[in-house]
Amino acid sequence: MANEPQLEEQLDDDELRMGFFEHLGELRDRFIRAAISLVIGTIIGFALAGNALEVLRQPYCMIRGVQSCELLIIDPTGTIIVYFRVALMIGGILSIPMITYQFLMFILPGLTKREKRYVLLSIPATTVLFLIGTTFSWFILMPPALGFLEGFQPTIFEPEWTADLYLSFVTSLIFWMGVAFQTPLIFFLVSLLGFVGAGTLIRQWRVAIVGASIAAALITPTIDPVNMFLVMAPLLTLYALSIVLVFIGRRISGVDKTT
Repeated sequence: MANEPQLEEQLDDDELRMGFFEHLGELRDRFIRAAISLVIGTIIGFALAGNALEVLRQPYCMIRGVQSCELLIIDPTGTIIVYFRVALMIGGILSIPMITYQFLMFILPGLTKREKRYVLLSIPATTVLFLIGTTFSWFILMPPALGFLEGFQPTIFEPEWTADLYLSFVTSLIFWMGVAFQTPLIFFLVSLLGFVGAGTLIRQWRVAIVGASIAAALITPTIDPVNMFLVMAPLLTLYALSIVLVFIGRRISGVDKTT
């Protein structure tokens, strides 16, 4: 009889250990599936990278004042690196729905059936929001940003951008703006779990402005106020949209229901 508490404690420890390793195994499986989707997307990206490169170089040609131009390569393996970077970006875009699905499936066991339904219905929004972000960066942010960089101190500098650095800059700007546009969906999912409320976001508006300023400084390639505002404005708009979605998410989860 004296050993019963020790036996029960040992069983509890074994259950906790088994639960931990089960979650760890599930996380590993989800990660592998997400990685496989990225690999498949990148393989598809290799088939599309040629046409994508034709599109991506057009802003460079436009600021150079020509209809067609070639990007400079100074590294023997530079062409392969550039091609792979573009293919990887395409693969990331194509695999976003599956990566998001695997992440959500890992956290869904803690939600009710109704909450799961709303979360699963929100998965297509990840692609839509990402595409909106990339479209914004391409048509609104990219032209003035490249124009500023090209025309900065023209009497002192003669810009000769290499393909590797130019496409690294362009793809990074497009990708991270697409990621930034996921903010409302992330807040919505967090609100379903009851971790954040609309009132909290409203009270933290000063923090949001500072955060948007820091994010804009990291995302935008220039330091001029025009480009900073072009990034900050949509980020703050997304924050306002997040407040609305958080309010809806809390109502769905039942946390803020009124009688």
